[in-house]
Amino acid sequence: MKERSLSGIALFSGGKDCLYAQYLAEAQGITIPYLLVLKTTIGTSPHYENVNELEKITRAMKRELLIFDMRMGDHALAEFISSLNVDYLIAGDVFLEDHFKWITRIAKKAKIKALEPLWGKNTFELAREILTSDFEYTIIATHKEKLSKEWLGYTFSSIEDLEYFLQANPQIDPIGEFGEFHTIVLKSPFFKERLKLRKLSIKESEKYWWMKFRLVRG
Repeated sequence: MKERSLSGIALFSGGKDCLYAQYLAEAQGITIPYLLVLKTTIGTSPHYENVNELEKITRAMKRELLIFDMRMGDHALAEFISSLNVDYLIAGDVFLEDHFKWITRIAKKAKIKALEPLWGKNTFELAREILTSDFEYTIIATHKEKLSKEWLGYTFSSIEDLEYFLQANPQIDPIGEFGEFHTIVLKSPFFKERLKLRKLSIKESEKYWWMKFRLVRG
C-alpha cells in the first residue's frame, strides 16, 4: 500500500517570508495545496486590503486560496484547519516568539504539527538567501514611525538592492521582522513568469503608509 505523502497549509500574505517558508517546506517533501489568508481583527492589514491581487499570486502558483475571518476566534480557526486533513501548519516567523507560540497552539488544537522553516535564522543572511533563491519582492507598506513612505515600491531583486536599502536604513531589520515594512513577491520559483506591480494609490492607516496596487503579468 502506497504511503500517503505529507501535506500542509501555509499562512499566506503574498510577502517574502511566507512564500520562502513554503518554498523550504516543499523542499522537505511537504505538499502544500492550501494557502491561508487571515482577515485580522487588530487593525488594517496592507496585504488583506489587496486580497484580490493575492488571488492572482495563488493562481500563478496553482494553489487554493482560503480566507478565514479571525472574528470567529482561535478555536474555530483550529477546527477549520483540522477539517482540511493536512499534517502541518506552516508559517514564516523568524524570532517573534509570541506569534511562534500562537502558531504552535493553533496547530496543537488542530491536532497537526507546526512548521517554522525560518525560525532563528540571521535576518541578513536570510534576506540574502531569499534573493539568491530567485525571489524578488517589493515594499508595499512602511511603518509610519520606522520607515519613510518614500520607500514604498522599492524592489529587492539583488544583493546590491538589499545592501543599498540597509546602508540608507541601518536601523531597519533586513527582512522587516519587527513590522518596519511589508512586501509582495513578484518573482519566485513558484511562478512561470515575473509579475509587475502597478501602484494605484497610497493610503494611510493608524500604523502604516501602504499601497493599493495591481499585479500584472510581466
